[in-house]
Amino acid sequence: MPQIILLNKPYGVLSQFTDDGGRPTLADHIQRKGFYAAGRLDFDSEGLLLLTDDGTLQHQISHPRQKLPKTYWVQVEGEIGEDALAQLRRGVQLKDGPTAPAKAKRLAEPGVWPRVPPVRERKTIPTSWLELTIREGRNRQVRRMTAAVGYPTLRLIRVAIGSWKLGNLQPGEQRIEQVFAAPPDKPRRGPRGRRRRS
Repeated sequence: MPQIILLNKPYGVLSQFTDDGGRPTLADHIQRKGFYAAGRLDFDSEGLLLLTDDGTLQHQISHPRQKLPKTYWVQVEGEIGEDALAQLRRGVQLKDGPTAPAKAKRLAEPGVWPRVPPVRERKTIPTSWLELTIREGRNRQVRRMTAAVGYPTLRLIRVAIGSWKLGNLQPGEQRIEQVFAAPPDKPRRGPRGRRRRS
């Protein structure tokens, strides 16, 4: 039966097991053999990363066609307002084309672990947090989206992929789950492609 490792990837760790430049990698946190990352999380981002020992499941989770929702807590520079949130909900124009509509809302400052190294903040400019859910996976998409509406990202934490949630995992911590069905949030299909209710 396939297994999933839910890892809270720390800031400054590559979403791969080797690096010619000697930077921290998943090998510093995952000792189990035969597990591979299902998707990625940028070097300077934190939070939920999924790894699995099943190649088919890895493809199902990470393939853009699955469009699993990914939820992020984002600290931005400035007090983000409703106008900017509305733009994110409609979709914003990036250099590689418009984004799909996202779910976006203001978030009270979450009680998360301190980042190492700390976020560089300017005393004269406030910061704020939002929760952003997208179903795409473009390169550095969340950072580009917040910048496009005038609020550069300072800190980015992924807290959910489909129905897999980070929960109370601290940086570098992990837990293992058994997988009994197709990836969460995708309807299963019965004969002749008809959707089947669970």
